[in-house]
Amino acid sequence: MTIESILISDDNTNLTAVSAVNVDAAQDRKAQDIIDFKMVTFSLSGKDYAIDIMYVKEIAKAGMFTYVPNTLPFVVGVYNLRGEIIPILDMRIFFNIDVPEQSPEALRNLLILTVEDQTFGIIVDKIDKVVGVQKSSIQPPHPLFVDINIKYISGVVESNKRLYILLDISRIFSKSKDEEEYKLEARQASISKKIEASYNEAKNAKMNPVSEPADGKKAESSVSSVPVNENASKVTAKPAAEPVVEDITQSKDFKFVVEGLKTYGKFTVTELNESWVKHRFEEWKKERSGSSVQIQNEKDAKEFLKSFWSANTDKLWTKEYSDEIYNMLPDNSAKQIAVWNPGCSSGAETYSLACVLAKRYPEAKIRIYAQDIDLLSVSNAPAMTVSPEDTTGWVAPYLSKTASGASTFNQQIKDSIMFEYHDCQHTNALPMIDLIFARDLLSLLDENAQKSVISDFEEKLKGNGTLFLGENESISHVKEFMEHSEGALTAYSKQ
Repeated sequence: MTIESILISDDNTNLTAVSAVNVDAAQDRKAQDIIDFKMVTFSLSGKDYAIDIMYVKEIAKAGMFTYVPNTLPFVVGVYNLRGEIIPILDMRIFFNIDVPEQSPEALRNLLILTVEDQTFGIIVDKIDKVVGVQKSSIQPPHPLFVDINIKYISGVVESNKRLYILLDISRIFSKSKDEEEYKLEARQASISKKIEASYNEAKNAKMNPVSEPADGKKAESSVSSVPVNENASKVTAKPAAEPVVEDITQSKDFKFVVEGLKTYGKFTVTELNESWVKHRFEEWKKERSGSSVQIQNEKDAKEFLKSFWSANTDKLWTKEYSDEIYNMLPDNSAKQIAVWNPGCSSGAETYSLACVLAKRYPEAKIRIYAQDIDLLSVSNAPAMTVSPEDTTGWVAPYLSKTASGASTFNQQIKDSIMFEYHDCQHTNALPMIDLIFARDLLSLLDENAQKSVISDFEEKLKGNGTLFLGENESISHVKEFMEHSEGALTAYSKQ
């Protein structure tokens, strides 16, 4: 039975096969000819909402979700969907809508969604039906919809005298984007054309230098035509000028690369990472010999940045890397150690860090505030399992088995981590921090945001605290911080 044939009844107890789209009989044939967008409609606190049907995998009713500690308030637990463990999110809590009291055993109305190959369920008050409309009839959202953040609304549409608020599911649950990023895609084509035109202009100028005189003789210096006074004092010849070292940051090619990284890689070149970018640029020119050095698409940006990211990004650390971090951590006899891990992504880094800290400070209570703007990643992180090949590695002492036989981190490690959906650029109500672990995060912010977050690091970090950045990032130019290196790792402390 497809989504289009399912309807939840008024009492939310039965599933009944119905028509996908309800239209007036007189307009039925005409409407079918022009419908090019279908959406699943539902209600939250008495208001009508909708989701693009392409994201909806199925409709279900369920209750008694398995609670997972230290998750976000709107993550009510996980659910076994025919053998697949998926997180369940309550959209009412996410949008700060009042939730009526229900017993834990009560069945909830679920929409099972799939976004970017990840499956999860969302709880709503009531699921209505599938509605077909014309895409052209979808209007931009209006600020009057104050119940939820307008950035989560892709539009509003009227059907059969009912006004539906169409949620932007990809915006809510996929990699979070800046407000300007949506406009960026429309600008990319024009930006690429401008870059290409400038590049071709510079290339043509280089290939067609100013020509010499036709007879091949260079113009003599005007000084040689001045009569020489034999009685004049001899003038000591000036030493030859030092050769001028070209600043590649001023070259057009380098500027094209910087602009391309920002446009297609969301990567901002500043003092923080400029040293690495300049070195990579020289390599890039050799790799692109005979072709344009421009960053013309996301593939180019990814290729340029492939060696930028720190070791073990988005995966559990190797024993060698965890030992290096262990050796860089300062002595700390405090009973409680607070850690800030912005940009935690899927949580692999956070769990690795938690295990290292448990080993380094066995007597202390560790509290890690792990944050990310990827809602789905931080929602899934508490239920992360460990692949069989990693269960015999250095993290083995910190693992336990679930009822299904999967390996996961033990309760001590899980209790030490608080996964949060939060943008580090915004106000952060954190305590004073002993350790900040923010690898490669700053380079993905614009220049003003970089300065703001670094200032926040300085404000939140204790006097004896330690800051870790990405392996190819440096804030040695920031006077408030002092750099310490050991092997390939660099850490910072406050001056």
